[in-house]
Amino acid sequence: MSGNMNYPAAVNGFRLDKYEVTVGRFRAFVNAGMGTRSSPPSTQTGAHKDIVGSGWDANWNANLAANTAALIAAVKCDSTNQTWTDPPGPNEDRPMNCITWYEAMAFCVWDGGYLPTEAEWNYAATGGDQQRAYPWSNPAGSLTIDGSLASYTDGGHSLAVVGTRPPGDSRWGQSDLAGNVGEWILDWSGSYTNPCADCALLTAASNRVIRGGSFKDPASSLRVGNRSSGTPTNRDSSKGVRCARAQLTG
Repeated sequence: MSGNMNYPAAVNGFRLDKYEVTVGRFRAFVNAGMGTRSSPPSTQTGAHKDIVGSGWDANWNANLAANTAALIAAVKCDSTNQTWTDPPGPNEDRPMNCITWYEAMAFCVWDGGYLPTEAEWNYAATGGDQQRAYPWSNPAGSLTIDGSLASYTDGGHSLAVVGTRPPGDSRWGQSDLAGNVGEWILDWSGSYTNPCADCALLTAASNRVIRGGSFKDPASSLRVGNRSSGTPTNRDSSKGVRCARAQLTG
């Protein structure tokens, strides 16, 4: 894992979305009536193919909004920085924020993916064996950061349209892995699994992992090795999601 070579990790092939989930993509999910107690994901959908028990748990249904109207009301959690608007507007290509871990998971299931493990997210952000300091660091140890590379407090304190800071893309082309919104991760927060081979910490704890820092954070919080977490029911304008997917075959 980045920041501590005492915790190496290995991951099999996977795909990590280029962009954080946008308001427009989330709107399609809402318009389909999904992400509520009346239309929850099916049990064990969204499971990681190599991790037993990583899919949707029916016990989580109670943590979803009662219905679509309640979900729409809930994602308007910050009148200043929330990206959701009831009619489609200028935020459709900005990252969706104010979502809980459960809504993030439910979206990725609906979209044909899953929540990335911390090991997978970290692999993409560090550039694998390059172990980059920031997703764009080249050489890997470079600590260069400014507003052209990421959206963060020192660099402008704003939520940017996804993919509009291409110099900040990662080794494999993911945009905004640092800044914009912090991204909910599959793992519960705790000590790194060691050794880790396609691992995820699924032992229930208080918080779920969030990676990448956000527009509310300083440059130091955007370092790849930085970890944060939040209660899975928490919603904040600094939190969003990016989905992962199985590797294509054939």
